[in-house]
Amino acid sequence: MMGDKSEAIRTENLSRIFGTNTAVDRLNLTVEKGELFGLVGPDGAGKTTLLRLLTAILDPSSGNAWVGGRSILDEGEEIKEHIGYMSQRFGLYEDLTVMENILFYADLYDVPKKERPPRIERLLGFSNLTPFKDRRAGNLSGGMKQKLGLACTLVHTPEILFLDEPTNGVDPVSRRDFWRILYDLLREGITTIISTSYLDEAERCTRVALFDKGRLLLVEKPDAMRRSFPYPMLEIWCDDSRRAGEITKRLEGVKNVSVYGDRIHVSLDREERGDAVVTALRNESIRVLDQRAAMPSIEDIFISTIGQEQ
Repeated sequence: MMGDKSEAIRTENLSRIFGTNTAVDRLNLTVEKGELFGLVGPDGAGKTTLLRLLTAILDPSSGNAWVGGRSILDEGEEIKEHIGYMSQRFGLYEDLTVMENILFYADLYDVPKKERPPRIERLLGFSNLTPFKDRRAGNLSGGMKQKLGLACTLVHTPEILFLDEPTNGVDPVSRRDFWRILYDLLREGITTIISTSYLDEAERCTRVALFDKGRLLLVEKPDAMRRSFPYPMLEIWCDDSRRAGEITKRLEGVKNVSVYGDRIHVSLDREERGDAVVTALRNESIRVLDQRAAMPSIEDIFISTIGQEQ
């Protein structure tokens, strides 16, 4: 296959089956060079399996994929030299310091000795780890461990970066810091594929694939995804959002309901049904504090799309 020079990744009917479970199902996907591409879906959707296929760790059951123009079927070792892969359980050495971990990965990737000092200094600055370079990895917070994992993954300057749920279980401030680093990488032209079950993170990607049960449901830019959502949406603030959500789901013309803290998002088949929803909630003694037309979030779109599939 002659790949397009603008493509970082292409899959062709890529599948992986474990016994009776199809983890990746005849996947056809293209990721352009320089994208920050989000792979979004619930636990068990097949995201990790797909990343393990693309990084040539796992063999496909059928189909093929090309990463940086190289086939995962017969050029797996070459692919590994040109990519960075940060798995969910990335192998940091807790007894080694921040600096020693980075040097260990520099050895592992055969980074030339003369290139190391400026590169490592830049990575430490990049990830705000310079003040902690002599601290043992075991004594770092969860967010700092993730940033160290990313620095180790970047030490050999990969062309394409694969990140498997890197912010899972990380506090909100560290998540924000991690995404700031990803935007810096995007500006440098590094192609990044990030899997996440945090649907709000999908909003930050240049393009998003909604993924469930091994299949792509939708691939689009977040803005275009929101604009093409077919149903008008009403956002309602109320005093008991969970109960309001349960009541609203049963009403005529309601396509979908999502609960967000003290408010609910309601997708409707027709905009004029909004008044009936609010009236129904008040009749059930729910205090409606405010309401407005809203743009759907990626989470709204994902839940609605899965509902349609089912």
